[in-house]
Amino acid sequence: MAKIRSKSFWSKYQIARRSKDSLLCVGLDSDSSQLPQCVRKDTNPIYTFNKAIIEATSAHACAYKPNLAFYLSAGVKGLEALKLTIETVPADIPVILDCKVGDIGSTMDAYLKAFFEEMNVDAITVNPLMGKDVIKLMANEEKSFAFALTLTSNPSAADFLLKNELFKDIAAWIRKFSPKQVGAVVGATQPQYLEQIRRLLPDQIFLIPGVGAQGGDLQAVLDKAIKTAEEPNILINSSRGIIFKDSKSSFAETAGKEAEKLCNEIRKGLE
Repeated sequence: MAKIRSKSFWSKYQIARRSKDSLLCVGLDSDSSQLPQCVRKDTNPIYTFNKAIIEATSAHACAYKPNLAFYLSAGVKGLEALKLTIETVPADIPVILDCKVGDIGSTMDAYLKAFFEEMNVDAITVNPLMGKDVIKLMANEEKSFAFALTLTSNPSAADFLLKNELFKDIAAWIRKFSPKQVGAVVGATQPQYLEQIRRLLPDQIFLIPGVGAQGGDLQAVLDKAIKTAEEPNILINSSRGIIFKDSKSSFAETAGKEAEKLCNEIRKGLE
């Protein structure tokens, strides 16, 4: 039976980070081509893999972030795996669907129904370049939350987001919305801009990918992106560095250890 979203993403995040002393978001970028051999003959290998990862890491995770593309690439089985995965995440841990959608009117409404009502996620990532239409349908829904792409971790962010400092315009746009409904995606590989974006967005939650496999500097992120020690308002996302660290039958145990290790590194960096 699907979970009922009884709390908003904002509330679930704040409760989870305090109760677990964690700012870790585990990215479930469950690429079927990288799954361990030991799960590939299962009826739904992506789900089998994810279930084991969730069970091994949930003590340390403040959120989970499945990336929609990897589930779509597996067809119907992948979408089944995604729905089952969301249902398997403990109810007190928020789920962010990394879908990067952004559209107008009825199209955006259809996305929101699919993700928040059918998939029952707590938050999504959005591309804000089509303006307020991307967000306005969520503005009246207390439990819907979006992370808007502000400055991404990939090198080609320079093509548009860094050109003429477009990221500052996006940050100023995000600030028009409640911090309880809209946050920002800011890459860990862009630490020199993190402090500027935090000044523009003092209260929003930052979803920060790029630590780990992409080479982002954790300490630089913590130094520049934290609001206060009491209200850090960040999520450090790690995907491949946790879930694909081990390709053997011990993959879940290893993922649990990597999640715990990164949590401890975050705590130490905050001291």
